Amino acid sequence: MRKIKTAPLVPNQFEVEEIGENAITIRIFPFEVGFAVSVAHPLKRLLLSSSVGYAPIAIKVENASHEFDNIPGMLEDISAFILNLKHIRFKLKDGIEKIEVSYSFKGSKDIYGSDLETDEVEVVTPNSFLASLNEDGELDFTLVIYRGIGYVPSEDIRNSIADIYEGFIPLDAYFTPVRKAHYTIENVLVGDDPNFEKIVFYVETDGQVSPREVFGEVLETFKKQIAIFENIANSSVSTIVQHSESGEVVITRDRQENEPPLSPEEEEILSKLLLGIKEIGLKPRVANTLISAEYLFVGDVVLVDDRELKEIRNFGTGSIADLRMALDKLGLGEENKELLSDKIMRKFRKLSESKRNGDI
Repeated sequence: MRKIKTAPLVPNQFEVEEIGENAITIRIFPFEVGFAVSVAHPLKRLLLSSSVGYAPIAIKVENASHEFDNIPGMLEDISAFILNLKHIRFKLKDGIEKIEVSYSFKGSKDIYGSDLETDEVEVVTPNSFLASLNEDGELDFTLVIYRGIGYVPSEDIRNSIADIYEGFIPLDAYFTPVRKAHYTIENVLVGDDPNFEKIVFYVETDGQVSPREVFGEVLETFKKQIAIFENIANSSVSTIVQHSESGEVVITRDRQENEPPLSPEEEEILSKLLLGIKEIGLKPRVANTLISAEYLFVGDVVLVDDRELKEIRNFGTGSIADLRMALDKLGLGEENKELLSDKIMRKFRKLSESKRNGDI
């Protein structure tokens, strides 16, 4: 029998059962009827689409110009070789985000995943078969391995690597380390009331990361994705819908005037964020490259990580070091990022937008 309530029951029990090295079953309960599937389904979607892993994104094989070519002395053609490569799962060590690694094999040999391990690259599927060479066979190839999420097709990778890795064949990148993720909803008793539910989650990974770790990462992603909704309950947030002369709908979001003013210390930080990129002592080439990528103010780059900066064309390790040094001199280096409160960044976005539009 249903009872009158003012709030749904919050689940407070869980069980974790390890099934081998790379699989777990998680049970969470009790949920009100209908709540379990509302929680479980988005988590399953995120596990399969947004888990962080590693994958080869491009390959260059000596004496092979395309994926339908053949290598003398190798049993497999390049297309079969690439297909076998997709079953080999890599992991970069020591926090490396991407790497270009070369391999060379000669003579009669069956090549497996274990043969591709280096000081920087771990292979979590060492028994996966790659290729067979005969006595006269010689195989030299270079792999580009990236850290990423989900799946990126080779057609999209082709456009992003054309200028960086000349002569490489783009590969479909299967980053996700999750092999299986599914759930069931079961009934569970709370006292003598059977109208409650239990989520039973099964998660299996390929070994790049443990199931516990990947589940924790997905929970963090889920919380970040829904954090924006907290603003809806915040009375200091307003949404304005306007119609332009051309008939387009323009939506702007701003804060009401009751937001507390910035302190003198916060005003000083804001003034630094509003400095132009050319005003902080960067080399002209570095500054111009950032401006071309539409990073016009210090505040535009201060929270951008190295991985995103490296995606800027012609902006390599030296340029990043130059930028980091300039930010450190301003007191806005990595160790001071906690000073950049949401209130300061909102004010920066508002003022910088006005500057871009020539309003101030």
